[in-house]
Amino acid sequence: MTRWNNGRDEVEPVSPDITDETNALPARYFTDPDVHEMEKENVFGRYWVYAGHANCIPEPGDHFTRSIGDREIIIVRTQDGDIEAFYNVCAHRGSAMVEETPMTDPGNASRIQCPYHLWTYDLEGELASTPKSFEDARLNPDLEDEDVSPVDPEENSLMSVHTDRIGPFVFVNFDEEPMSLAEQAGTMKTELESLPLEEYHLSRRIVSEVACNWKVFAGNYSECDHCQTNHQDWVKDLELLDSELEVNDYHWILHYKHREDVEDEMRIHDEHEAKFYYFWPNFTVNMYGTADGYGTYIIDPIDEGRFQLVADYYFRDPDLTEEEETFIRTSRQLQEEDIELVERQQRGLNSGAIAQARLGPNEHTVHRLHRLAQEAYEA
Repeated sequence: MTRWNNGRDEVEPVSPDITDETNALPARYFTDPDVHEMEKENVFGRYWVYAGHANCIPEPGDHFTRSIGDREIIIVRTQDGDIEAFYNVCAHRGSAMVEETPMTDPGNASRIQCPYHLWTYDLEGELASTPKSFEDARLNPDLEDEDVSPVDPEENSLMSVHTDRIGPFVFVNFDEEPMSLAEQAGTMKTELESLPLEEYHLSRRIVSEVACNWKVFAGNYSECDHCQTNHQDWVKDLELLDSELEVNDYHWILHYKHREDVEDEMRIHDEHEAKFYYFWPNFTVNMYGTADGYGTYIIDPIDEGRFQLVADYYFRDPDLTEEEETFIRTSRQLQEEDIELVERQQRGLNSGAIAQARLGPNEHTVHRLHRLAQEAYEA
């Protein structure tokens, strides 16, 4: 049921556990700064979060940075070809070491060095060297050089972050004892790893700052009851009534069938449909039915009322054809149409008039999103 805010929302919640599928997450969870702070730990500090694409750092020493909540990390290709993640924090005095380096313009270094006092780490995160000033006590009248304790490389290595992959997609987890990525991803991991995702390369990135809570956009992505009215150019080639919404534990898939079959070479997967995966909490994989490529969204919260939408496009050749350029322009049009919708919804939520929204029968994917949020809040 819809529940209007009569000014007693904090003391008379109608359905605090939202177990009824018609009940959305209460509205204050989309507007409250305290909820945003809580999500940094209970959501983005607990579950596997997408960090970036392995193809962007193919050589040892290639690296990029990623900020998740208040945490800054470095994702680096090690000497033996693995991918590791470390906090971007020096073990000496806690300085941030590497300046912001986006995945689209990765850096390369043989070692990771803090510019403050030149503590230097190898690509596996172990302390490799310190300056001469850490070996003697020439400025300390109370200490002789021979009494200086050596710096233990192992005890002063970088703080690592749990890392795992689904094909070329690199994920990180800040929890001390996280569930496995395989458990969180379920069948999505098997499905995506059956595809030749490594053969495709990042061709375009579009970044937008959107004026709404990240869960508002996530909910919009997870259903298509709004598509007939708001994406008229896109849906004209779709059989919306034959589409399906598949819900799993931590991911859901939106299957969109085309009115007419498309050529086999126009898609990466076998099914004659577009498949859009939403992976809790903030990552999507978009398998197009009309382009030989795929895309991803990163839905990164900035605060309770803003998020950054990062749209990446992967094609076999990084140099796009005119058809692929046209495809991306069409995709961008969809994003702009959705951005208008979600910012309008946020304005309504910010008004304080509604305490809890009502979900429809085809918004069970949205309900799953809201249930996962509630489970995280209560953990």
